[in-house]
Amino acid sequence: MIKTTMKIDGMMCGMCEAHVCDAIRKAVPAAKKVAASRSKKEASFLTEEAVDADSLKKAIDATGYTCLGIESAPYEKKGWFR
Repeated sequence: MIKTTMKIDGMMCGMCEAHVCDAIRKAVPAAKKVAASRSKKEASFLTEEAVDADSLKKAIDATGYTCLGIESAPYEKKGWFR
């Protein structure tokens, strides 16, 4: 799994977070555990394969928010059992 985290400017409320999550789901249909936080000014999601950062940035920018950066890193599920 790969965790992608995006820095996003312009989110002011819960509806803004929902709009960003919807834009991510539309741009990356395979995205799982999509979440956005206006207080942290970021959104994150999990995928099996790497995503195209340029198309993802364009999808967020098209919603009226500003994508300041995208980072992807390997993700290991944390829990009691391995």
